[in-house]
Amino acid sequence: MQTNIPSRSSIRLTRRGRLALVTIGAVVAGTATAVPLLLLRDDGDPRPTTLVIPEGRRASQVYAAIDKALALPAGTARKSVAKARLALPAEAEGNPEGYLFPATYPLEEKATPEKLLSRMVATAHRKFNGAPVAAGAQRNAMNVYQAVTVASIVQAEASTEADMGKVARVIFNRLERGMPLQMDSTVNYALGRTTLNAKATDTGIDSPYNSYERMGLPPTPIDSPGEDAMRAAINPTPGDWLYFVTVRPGDTRFTADHEEHRRNVAEAGARQRGSSERPGK
Repeated sequence: MQTNIPSRSSIRLTRRGRLALVTIGAVVAGTATAVPLLLLRDDGDPRPTTLVIPEGRRASQVYAAIDKALALPAGTARKSVAKARLALPAEAEGNPEGYLFPATYPLEEKATPEKLLSRMVATAHRKFNGAPVAAGAQRNAMNVYQAVTVASIVQAEASTEADMGKVARVIFNRLERGMPLQMDSTVNYALGRTTLNAKATDTGIDSPYNSYERMGLPPTPIDSPGEDAMRAAINPTPGDWLYFVTVRPGDTRFTADHEEHRRNVAEAGARQRGSSERPGK
């Protein structure tokens, strides 16, 4: 019998050509703690004076960036979360995921992980807790924490800023219809991976972040969304879309028709296979 929810293999929403964006993000992450270099550490090596956290970084990546910037043993920033007494929403239950706001932070001479984490969370509160966000969240039958969660998925899924509002609309349309979100980004978060797509075998993982198996939003945000993603989450683009796939960079196709989506997925797959078969690829 034909159902409203196609099989996993045909409905993957996040098969996209984002390799260029990921590569750029990796370069930014690699250089964020290296410029400008003006101060010296105790061992005489230069130390950065700013820490740049790009949009879409997970808490684990932010911890690693802090440790690197402050020349601390790996895992130090993560262990500092409890000591920092971060002013997080009650719904977060002490987990700062989504609230380590992406921005450029100065590294004073006496900077500590606790101070940096607290500043990031304070910045998130300033950005997220204003009247426009609260009103937008309420307009979409959410609280602010849920809006941040939606924004984090939008940040991970949208190939371009122009697509963010449409991705948010897909999320809301699926929630309203009682459909699972089926977002690869949440599955990859559960697996601790930053790959572009989830494999069919990955979508059976037993995790509250498995949006192929679990209904509704994941229990927490999956990264640190920026202001553009938050705007999309509280003001999604009007439309009836239920599916999307990036056929090639800059060409993400949204549709409410499953058969059209299947054709788009097939075209994306053919392009992907063709690219992988070219010499040197």
